[in-house]
Amino acid sequence: MRLVADPADRRLLDDFQRDFPVTPHPFALLAEEVDLSEAEVVRRLNAMRQTGRITRVGGTCAPNTLSASTLAAVAAPADRIEGVAEIINDEPGVNHSYEREDDWNIWFVATGPDRTHVDATLARIEERTGLTVLDLRLVRPFNVDLGFKMDGTTNPVNPPAPRAADLDVIQPGDRDLMQALCQGVPIVPRPYQALAESLGRSENEVLDRISALSDAGILSRLGVIVRHRALGWRSNAMVVWDLPHDAITEAGPQLAALPGVTLCYERSPVEGTWPYRLYSMIHAKSREDALEVLDRASNLPALRGVDHKPLFSTRCFRQTGAMIADRRERA
Repeated sequence: MRLVADPADRRLLDDFQRDFPVTPHPFALLAEEVDLSEAEVVRRLNAMRQTGRITRVGGTCAPNTLSASTLAAVAAPADRIEGVAEIINDEPGVNHSYEREDDWNIWFVATGPDRTHVDATLARIEERTGLTVLDLRLVRPFNVDLGFKMDGTTNPVNPPAPRAADLDVIQPGDRDLMQALCQGVPIVPRPYQALAESLGRSENEVLDRISALSDAGILSRLGVIVRHRALGWRSNAMVVWDLPHDAITEAGPQLAALPGVTLCYERSPVEGTWPYRLYSMIHAKSREDALEVLDRASNLPALRGVDHKPLFSTRCFRQTGAMIADRRERA
């Protein structure tokens, strides 16, 4: 694992992955915590972004609130993997894509402002590649608050329970604000002021809306978004479990609470093609470590004897923020 040797850098990466300050000078508050100047915190975070240790300082949107998303996969012939991945990544709404060890070997997340946009994305990918696309829609989340600690453990060990989002708070302009947060705020002394200017709004208005969206559970996380592979979590396995819907009510929370499981949710199956409903992510320093977590998971009371398979990631093609607002429409 690539160690983060500097104690201040470790604090910046460890302590501020969530609950980032919503105040005019957030980096000044971080500076007080790590005993540095505001300018030095800004410099260090910009350097970590440029070197790929973090993707951004910004937010994540709760699934299917202000936007829509789905997990999808195609089975690309071995000699077409790069070309198919390029077609998939041509779609601006695709924010994550990976090659995984399975016949269904390219996995991606398609996002957009609504379900119609996501459906159109999947249809274009099917047409351009000539391949069937598995559309694996989210049914219910058990842990979607991904985080990592610089001591090599995943964080948090006991994940916060997913909250039901209050969509009644949504106001005009929130979609563009969330899009900007998902792309990342400027790492400057007054990031929210710079963000507000780019949106033609006031800093106070932006601060108020960020607080309201966070309180409503729509802005699910605001903080330093680390690039886990660059920081040592190089073994990434998506484990799928073949369980009926009712059994997942018991199994999902058990799996989500297991140390080493970084994400956990139920998705819809595809009849006759893909039976799996329960999904869990394991991020580890090595394949051996990941398999140890999987062994513990398969011995949980609700998962003993359950058919499952790990799909290890072999390549990351794209990792970026979700599409909340259609950039082409805004243009």
